[in-house]
Amino acid sequence: MPSSSAGTSLRISEVFYSLQGETSRVGIPTTFIRLTGCPLRCGYCDTSYAFTGGSSMSLDDIMHTVHAQPTRHVCVTGGEPLAQKTCIALLKRLCDEGYSVSLETSGALDVSAVDTRVMKVLDIKTPASGEVSKNLWSNLKHLQPHDEIKFVLCDEDDYQWAKQTLLAHPPAAGCAILFSPAQGQIEARELAEWILRDGLQVRLQVQLHKLLWGNQQGK
Repeated sequence: MPSSSAGTSLRISEVFYSLQGETSRVGIPTTFIRLTGCPLRCGYCDTSYAFTGGSSMSLDDIMHTVHAQPTRHVCVTGGEPLAQKTCIALLKRLCDEGYSVSLETSGALDVSAVDTRVMKVLDIKTPASGEVSKNLWSNLKHLQPHDEIKFVLCDEDDYQWAKQTLLAHPPAAGCAILFSPAQGQIEARELAEWILRDGLQVRLQVQLHKLLWGNQQGK
């Protein structure tokens, strides 16, 4: 990984090239920029290695690494990427240079300053995550039709809570709703049956990268 040069920098856990495993962009070759640090501690977190460590990289160094990858799709993730204020500048620069950019955020931090060209994937925390109190509900008013809302569900109580949340906090028109089973807690088939039973207009999401490579870091 390139060393940081003078100028604005970010703490980066890893930059890697893989297939997008989630969201409506699933299966698309993508460059992932994983930022270090997260103020949340969700019980099902699968990227706890990104809580600490990493390397300081300038925006120029990050862009140099992104330019070397054979794709125009970039996903900025974490940890919680918005925990580092310079993430906003990174997102804008990626958009300015013509990349198709998505941001994976917990929804616990303000998204109002995120470039409107970015596809925001807002992960609303359920009761079983242990972090439901951290949801910043005002973020929903900043979502656009190209943005997406994700619920990671641990049990049927989480599922029922997500249903009620969608009624209490209607998303922007056209905003995709993703229901994802927490790995090792409920089966995707079980969640699929609940969705069909209740006639929900949501998208079942399974993590393609884990089906292909398991929990391998950098995939």
